[in-house]
Amino acid sequence: MFRIVFAETDLRRITVAPGPSAVYEAALSVRLSRIAPGGGRRWRPPGARHLQERRKGGLEARAGLLSELVRADGFVPDFLLQPDAHDFDGGLERIRQTPVEQLAVDLSPLPFFGRPSRSLLDLLSGTVAARQRLTDDMRGYFTSSLAPLWSEVQAGAAADRSLRTETLLRGGVDALLATLNVGWHWDPPVLRIPSRSSYEVPLCGRGLLLVPSYFAPAPMLGYPADGPVTLVYPMGHADRPSCSADALGPLLGRTRAAVMAALRDPATTTALAERVGISLASASQHATVLRNAGLISTIRIGGAVMHTITPLGTALLRGDTAVR
Repeated sequence: MFRIVFAETDLRRITVAPGPSAVYEAALSVRLSRIAPGGGRRWRPPGARHLQERRKGGLEARAGLLSELVRADGFVPDFLLQPDAHDFDGGLERIRQTPVEQLAVDLSPLPFFGRPSRSLLDLLSGTVAARQRLTDDMRGYFTSSLAPLWSEVQAGAAADRSLRTETLLRGGVDALLATLNVGWHWDPPVLRIPSRSSYEVPLCGRGLLLVPSYFAPAPMLGYPADGPVTLVYPMGHADRPSCSADALGPLLGRTRAAVMAALRDPATTTALAERVGISLASASQHATVLRNAGLISTIRIGGAVMHTITPLGTALLRGDTAVR
């Protein structure tokens, strides 16, 4: 278990990233692709099957130099995180501008895992050509392997962020930290997270940036030189019941249409009931029907849930006035 220790100033400096780091998600998905189906893992994200199917085409051919930087045992160089980058292109540019000294420190463990290639040695030296090759390879990999999944990743991140916001508004910082993940324990001023290793991380007033991740099966910490400590945590994943024509029959009715319209902005079941003016049990029942029809999705984290409308539900709200 590792322990994140908060000072009073750290509790005032907790922020939630707008979404996952696209460049880091690319690296984490490479690590996931290295693990054979099953692999002794109890958890796999919904996109794992998509990655495993593409695994047959050769990970090294698709990911290039990126595949040499990421290992199935968990090693991912810190400079690939880039939590402040607004998009994938911004993250690539920051990677391209990584100081030579940081590259040397972050990549220093790799030669001990095996004989490094010429390209990896060039990257260790910080050559412009090697950095350009890495970012080109990352762009090619993202296009070939992650682009088909990225709307799903973003939708999950939006729902996860809404859940964190709702929790913070209703219960404050204590509730936010206590519900980050099942099995984590908030015992003020310490957040205890199960881990194979045991160590303590005092934040010392730097604060904490929470970054949701689609592909991370476990928490990962980053220590940027000029910002808050970064905690990458596994986001909740959506329930995906199958959708059929028969499932659309129960959707008729004013209340259910109002529930769907209320989810233009993601909401917990409690918030949904308050928005529509119905009981908690009724809100849960209507949400189940809408989810079974593919019109909303639900993520679950412990006992908390967050509902959000799907593209199909949005299209129905925009185009149909029959469902009232």
